Amino acid sequence: MINQYIHFRNLRFLLHEVLDAEGLTRFEKHAAYDREAIDMSLDAARQIGDIHLFPHYREMDKDKARFQDGEVWVHPTLRPAIKALADGGWIAATDDFAAGGQQMPWTVFNACLLIFYAANGNAASYAFLTRGAANLIRTFGDENLNRTFVPKMYAGDWQGTMALTEPQAGSSLSDITTAAEPQPDGSYRISGQKIYISGGDHRAVDNVIHLLLARIKGAPEGARGISLFAVPKFRPEGGELVANDVVTAGIFGKMGQKGYVAAHLMLGEKNDCKGYLVGQPHKGLAHMFLMMNEARVATGIMAIGTASAAYYAALKYANERPQGRHPSNKDVAQPQVLIIEHADVKRMLLFQKAVVEGSIALLLQCSYYADLATVGLPEEKQRAHLLLELLTPVAKSYPAEMGIQAVSTAMQCLGGAGYCDDFPIEQFYRDIRVNAIYEGTTGIHGMDLLGRKVLLEDGKAMTWLLEEIKAVIESARAIDDLRDMAEALENTVRQFHKTTLGLIRLAMEDKPEVFLADATLYLEYFGIVVISWQWLKQAAIATGSLKNSTGEEEKAFYGGKLITARYFIEYELVKTKGLDERLNRRDRLTLDADPAFIN
Repeated sequence: MINQYIHFRNLRFLLHEVLDAEGLTRFEKHAAYDREAIDMSLDAARQIGDIHLFPHYREMDKDKARFQDGEVWVHPTLRPAIKALADGGWIAATDDFAAGGQQMPWTVFNACLLIFYAANGNAASYAFLTRGAANLIRTFGDENLNRTFVPKMYAGDWQGTMALTEPQAGSSLSDITTAAEPQPDGSYRISGQKIYISGGDHRAVDNVIHLLLARIKGAPEGARGISLFAVPKFRPEGGELVANDVVTAGIFGKMGQKGYVAAHLMLGEKNDCKGYLVGQPHKGLAHMFLMMNEARVATGIMAIGTASAAYYAALKYANERPQGRHPSNKDVAQPQVLIIEHADVKRMLLFQKAVVEGSIALLLQCSYYADLATVGLPEEKQRAHLLLELLTPVAKSYPAEMGIQAVSTAMQCLGGAGYCDDFPIEQFYRDIRVNAIYEGTTGIHGMDLLGRKVLLEDGKAMTWLLEEIKAVIESARAIDDLRDMAEALENTVRQFHKTTLGLIRLAMEDKPEVFLADATLYLEYFGIVVISWQWLKQAAIATGSLKNSTGEEEKAFYGGKLITARYFIEYELVKTKGLDERLNRRDRLTLDADPAFIN
């Protein structure tokens, strides 16, 4: 059955048949998550999505968040949505039982997170931003901080944020100027400002706890001098909540995600803003990366959740809208055909399906690596950790960038109707655009991938990824119907590896600017290769399952996997040829272009 915003059968296919997520029960921490428990988790997530999230998605856009009389007003359905997620245990789901969690594997949790984001990313984002902030306090904070903040955050009563960006620094965190001055009581006096703070202030919770980067007075310059602080809007004192000199200057008017607040915060204007050190002094950036890396995968999930909802809206329209006739039929007396009968509409729908389901597969693959990196056997942990590190820039950027294209294509399926607010596509298009900016722009992730991740452990991460891809290629090569796809991917991977080695040699011969000038194109190339890997893996499993299928729905499901895998290889993998040619050229067009010629 296809829901209005996500295909639950696809999630079960990926969890049970592709990843064997129930195999994680071999580890004591996840012993409770057998197949039945996994399916129950998906059903519980779906229930919240159907009741508390999806029905209010468009309402939150029309009745958008607003700043009025010094307060941030949000849609009235937000508080019960956050509480439903909290009461269901979702904010703390991956934590240990002792910390109030459910010890849910990341693989299962992120599949459920996808459901929430596909239903209503505007609302769900508040709760899961709080999850990440609470996890930072729980991981690095002392007992007093944990006791003071975490229970209220897990209960959905208090919001958590990630407060990094400043007007003069942007993504260059080494240039932040927010200051922290030690106080006799062990706290720090905070002063400065932060911008674009998601969930930064609103009336759907009773307090907001900012996980904030600042520089302690006298700290080293640059990234080495940054520390992490918990800075509440209201600080607990004597059993009461006292204003903590954290003032919202306003909220940003955004292109999309109008129900999800982005605040401009002023800190310590009255010299009375207290912050509490989380973890070690001057280790703030390292601590924050725990939340940032989780948030990058979550951003990919948010993006592809939106793209999934747009795809199913377009699919529904295509199955209901009659228009035109086949080019071979000129008889206007004949009835029009549904637009899904037209080849170009089928191409557009296959493109969306390929991007959505390929991205979900990659994101759950990364989630599985996250589980093995945490609870796996010693020999599994390092491999899984490095593979997750290598793939994180792709898991964030490919769903974000290609999700935008997928939603644009969904709009094209509806034609003029897609541009109008009678249908939800125009909102999906506005909402998804920010995901390519959240948690670092695509250019930043391209430089991270090529400049750092590819070289991890002397290239060990890359070697292991190529081994994983080659294993799938060999498996598919043994299947007659997939041999040509396997060979196409093998040839591309061989050239991709050669190009990667050439870029590494260039890094040794010239300055970093030359090596990284086209890093974003390398990220795009990398993304197409790994999504092809995921589709070939799905195709190999679907081929075997199709032979044993009896029901028409199951045959259609597995047949859909095979045609979509072939579509991706035939239509998307071939795009790497142009990227490969560009990356092997040694001219410095963009690097040497005079800004005067661009102005």
